[in-house]
Amino acid sequence: MGQAPPETVLPPSPEVDGALEEAEEAGPDVRRERLAAVAARWPRSSAPWAALAELEETNDPVGAYAFARTGYHRGLDALRAAGWRGSGYVRWRHPSNRGFLRSLDALRRLAGAIGEGEEEERCSIFLRQLDPEWPPEGR
Repeated sequence: MGQAPPETVLPPSPEVDGALEEAEEAGPDVRRERLAAVAARWPRSSAPWAALAELEETNDPVGAYAFARTGYHRGLDALRAAGWRGSGYVRWRHPSNRGFLRSLDALRRLAGAIGEGEEEERCSIFLRQLDPEWPPEGR
């Protein structure tokens, strides 16, 4: 029997997670500003970019697309630094992978929203390659 593809798990970022949780609990009038401050403080983390993309998705799909793309590329950088070589699993069940996967999923949705059907399909396929159980329950 063949060997399973390697699995990459990004290192946890408790400081970023705590700041994000606090920003997301802020009132709607300051939430975007607080999420942007988290992204500015930790620009290499995908999670704040994903949160910004999700927040702006209905109000400004083009701006949200830019946030999602930033989170996606920052996530690829982090994955490579963690030993990922372009293939293998990056699963949702590991909380530290979720910022990247949320960014990629937001990029998929927003590509569709702005008429980039081919990119939407590529992102959809990539999500299922990274995690064959995609989409996760409760997502």
